[in-house]
Amino acid sequence: MSEKHRHAHDHPHTHKQTKAVLNRLARVEGHVRSIRGMVEDGRDCTDILMQISAVKAAIEKVGKVVLEDHLESCLINPDASPDEKEKWNEVKEALDVYF
Repeated sequence: MSEKHRHAHDHPHTHKQTKAVLNRLARVEGHVRSIRGMVEDGRDCTDILMQISAVKAAIEKVGKVVLEDHLESCLINPDASPDEKEKWNEVKEALDVYF
């Protein structure tokens, strides 16, 4: 990662979704291994493409969880006003629609 894309935080990175992210990534990893087996076994390209599509969707969901965790851990003030918290809920709803 280049320095211009890096940013420092003055707090530790303890995210509440770490276990969920690791579990999702482990499932994705297993899924990718099974796709590799499908390719090695000469399975139908359409079946392989469907599985690749499923992995892409799973990775996007992992990204959503990481993004939400980042917003909550690094950008949202825990002492935020009710209006700020409502805006955060609107952002989460938009993310749910997008992902």
